[in-house]
Amino acid sequence: MIDIQERLTAFAMLGATWVMWLLIFLSIIGVAIIFERVYYFFSSREDVRKLQEDLRLLLAKNDVAGVRERLSQSKSFQARIVYSGIEVADDGPDAVAERLAGATSIARTQMERNLGFLGTVGNNAPFVGLLGTVIGVIRAFHALDQSAGKVTSGLMAEVGEALVATAIGLLVALPAVAFFNFFQRLIRYRLTWADALGRDLLAYLKGMAHKEKG
Repeated sequence: MIDIQERLTAFAMLGATWVMWLLIFLSIIGVAIIFERVYYFFSSREDVRKLQEDLRLLLAKNDVAGVRERLSQSKSFQARIVYSGIEVADDGPDAVAERLAGATSIARTQMERNLGFLGTVGNNAPFVGLLGTVIGVIRAFHALDQSAGKVTSGLMAEVGEALVATAIGLLVALPAVAFFNFFQRLIRYRLTWADALGRDLLAYLKGMAHKEKG
């Protein structure tokens, strides 16, 4: 037990500087992911209400070829998902529904790429900062013991380092959590619209199948 305590004390004596550099490194990666995801989502944006209006108009005219062409012109995930469904329109609504479900899963995976890192950093950066704070406090008590209870500049420096570690942890976590939540809401928004467009296609195909039976 004493050996473990001595090892932990020796580890704490290394200082909290490495903790702060670790947090800075994590923040750099997080910022890179944020910029990459922002560009990714921005480049695949679409006026989905206009897209829905166009598709409904074409379907009302029974212009399936026009629907394919309209979807192929769009870079949005919503259009890609529906396009994958209309490729098997001749196989019936059930086949289309299965294709839409598969395409939706793939699209979700693509849009969520690297977001797990943001979520992990956002949830754990404060604890990493807290580790730096604990190390700083241990060093501060050590400095206080070495100075025989006197407040010295070295003691104040250790306390300051401990507080800075906590602050950096919070500064790294807050934007990571904010953008993680923003991207998740954006993904849900896009997949909701993809589901709505897919249901329009399924409704059309089921209506056509009913007419053929009648």
